Parts: sequence; C-alpha cells; structure tokens
Amino acid sequence: MCAASAAARGRSTLVVDHSNKVGKKILMSGGGRCNFTNYFVEPQNYISANPHFCKSALSRFTQWDFIALVDKHGLAYHEKSQGQLFCDNKASDILNILLSECEQHGAVIQTHCDIHSIDKQSIDKHEHFELKTSQGQFSCDSLVVATGGLSIPTMGASPKGYQIAEQFGLQVSDKRAALVPFTLSNRWLDICKQLAGVSVDVVVENQRQSFKEALLFTHRGLSGPAILQISSYWQEGESVKINFMPDTDVQNLLKSWRSEGQTAELKNLFKRLDKHSLAKNFLNLWLQGWANLKPADLSDQQINDISERLQSWSCKPSGTEGWRTAEVTLGGVLTDELSSKTFEAKKQPGLYFIGEVIDVTGWLGGFNFQWAWASGWCAGQYV
Repeated sequence: MCAASAAARGRSTLVVDHSNKVGKKILMSGGGRCNFTNYFVEPQNYISANPHFCKSALSRFTQWDFIALVDKHGLAYHEKSQGQLFCDNKASDILNILLSECEQHGAVIQTHCDIHSIDKQSIDKHEHFELKTSQGQFSCDSLVVATGGLSIPTMGASPKGYQIAEQFGLQVSDKRAALVPFTLSNRWLDICKQLAGVSVDVVVENQRQSFKEALLFTHRGLSGPAILQISSYWQEGESVKINFMPDTDVQNLLKSWRSEGQTAELKNLFKRLDKHSLAKNFLNLWLQGWANLKPADLSDQQINDISERLQSWSCKPSGTEGWRTAEVTLGGVLTDELSSKTFEAKKQPGLYFIGEVIDVTGWLGGFNFQWAWASGWCAGQYV
C-alpha cells in the first residue's frame, strides 16, 4: 500500500521481502477470503499506549477509501457480520489489487531478499540509508519498515522491525500475542475436550472490555471470536467472565418454570428455549449434575448456582496458544517516537514505521488490515 501510493507520487520505490512471495498473511486471512476492512472503523477499535495516535491516519484514509479502491478493481465482496467485509471469491483478489497498483505506478517488488545490515550515511550533507542484502546493496532517501509483528512465525514473522527501531534509538514496548485462543487446565480442560467443535453465542468480559460474539470449545481450551477479542485485553493470571445465555435472565426463567410445575428435565427445557445457541451435549456437560433435574425439584440455592454457572462463569485461563496461532502482536514501536501524520521517526529523518510493527493493535473484524492500508497510504504521501 505504501509502495503504491509513494510510486504514484513519482517516487522511485522498491519493496524488499525476505519471503518467497508477498502477502502471505493476506492470503491466509479470513479463512482464505480476507476480511479486508470494516464498515464501522473507529479509533476505539484499537489498542495503544496512546489511543489518540491512530486517529489522524484513520481519518485521512478511511474504510470508504479502501472500498473505493476495491470497487475500482471490480472486486466482489460481502458483509458477513458486524460490518466485516470479505471477498466473495478468495483473498488473493485483495493481494492482486495491491500488486496491480504497484505495477501501474512502477513500484518494484523483490522477494527472497534478506537484509543483512542497515546504515545511515551522509555524503555532501545528504543523508541516506545503505542496505546490504542477499540481493546486493541498495541506497535510499526514505526507509519504510513494514515488517509486521511476531504472530504466526511459520508465515515468516520475525523481530526484524523491532531490531531496526532499536538500532536507530527508538523505544519498543513489551510485546505479547493478541487475538489468540486461551488454554485451560484441570477439569475444565477435560470438559472443553469433550465439547471441542461446539460453538455458543456468549458475552465475555473483564474489567476493561466486553464482547458479544461466538465462543468455540477446543481440545486446548477456548477460542472463537469472543475469546480472541477479549484476549487482547487480558493479562496473565487474570480471570474473565462468560455469560453463555446473554439474552436470557436464567434465574427468573428457572423460577418461572418451577412455579409452573414444569416436569421436563432442565436440559430439555433449555434446548426447547433455543436449539441453536445451546448446542448438543453442552448443557449435559456444563450443568453436570443439574442437567437431569426438574424445575420443581430445585432449591433457591440450586437456581442461583445454575444461573451463575450459565451467566457468570469465572474462567482463569492457564495461558494462551501464543505466537503460533495469534493473529496480531500487541505492543511494538512506541507511538511517541513517530509522527502521527507522516509516520516518520522523530529522531531519525527518513525512517518510517507503519502497520503492525507499531504499538497499535486492532480488534478482530478487518480493523488491523484497515490500519495497514491507512498507515501505509499516509506514509506514502511523505516518503
């Protein structure tokens, strides 16, 4: 994105990539259909030590600007849910748009290019960067670091961008995996294994944030959009609270069934209530000894216990699945080191950082791609 917009200004532009092909994270995203942006992009959809930093770029290159680019190339897309936009066909359609823009404006892309060293030199008072690579030596006035984060190392993720920042005196915050599944242990893990593959609509929350989306049980613990979202706001050792029936007051429901003299077992009454969200085997396992009881047999304490288990279950994850499956990296190059308008390093003229390598992390749902497009386009206006 940055290369295309810089080249469109007439800048001689080269992209160097250590991978064998570009855009691998684009190609694997969204189940192969690339959730490329969201109709409802707002600054509050991003996490950063400085929550104001992202506002400038997001306002200057909006989701509507990227949608206009998509429309220009005739790409077919659809809204899946909550404003999330996906390709009708495949993620390579988005990659091909970006490659086409680079080609149209003369930006050159060079793969299989490992960077060995970067130095800043001055000749006749003119400062420039010298890059020694596996493909030879390159010189440039502006150097843009768009290396991404540490997530999914099998796709080529590396700490290179952070190392470059530190080499030139920029501060980098602590980094951790975000948009990542939780792992559980002990008896709750045993239950999750038995429910692996089952999805339930929930509200998951902690003191910082709340999300209403789907939860997925796995052989290692909990995943699904709701869990991935809250993981970005979770710290090790903390608990999260999960409501498995967010649209129902379970306590009042149980009391009404009891007063009505319902004779069916709880598991069957709940399934009649909502066959879709209360998936097969979920109630048997989650309610354990209570599932076979009848409302008429319930004490007030049992009603409270059942309600709490279904609507206020406190879960303390043992950890996350880490970089292997995380979608993004939380943390990165501190935004105080950069101009929010140009993305140029304040201490190093000509050095720019864009995208995930910066301490700006979006929610699930196309927000991280929109940050990539916006930060890339904005930097491309100044390099």
